[in-house]
Amino acid sequence: MNILIDESLPRYVKTMVSNHTASTVQAMGWSGIKNGPLLALAESRFDVFLTGDKNLRYQQNLEGRRLSIVVFPSNRLQIVKSLASALTAALDQIPSGAYIEL
Repeated sequence: MNILIDESLPRYVKTMVSNHTASTVQAMGWSGIKNGPLLALAESRFDVFLTGDKNLRYQQNLEGRRLSIVVFPSNRLQIVKSLASALTAALDQIPSGAYIEL
């Protein structure tokens, strides 16, 4: 599974998904790209987008997307780390185009 990690999350998240192919928005050279164009770019190369942007589903039309989205409740490292098992469980069962809030 190819995973893109949003710039809103700590880079530590990449270690949490080490059993998958993962990249950050920064590593892709996509820093600063607004959500709509970013989702379009991500959908062409990735299966899952991890983000801390809780408003994404209200700001973007996600219907019909192949890209699955997993939203963290916070970008604070302590909280992100505490969700490692929840993230693993979500990724193990996530269908294409799903929207999951941890």
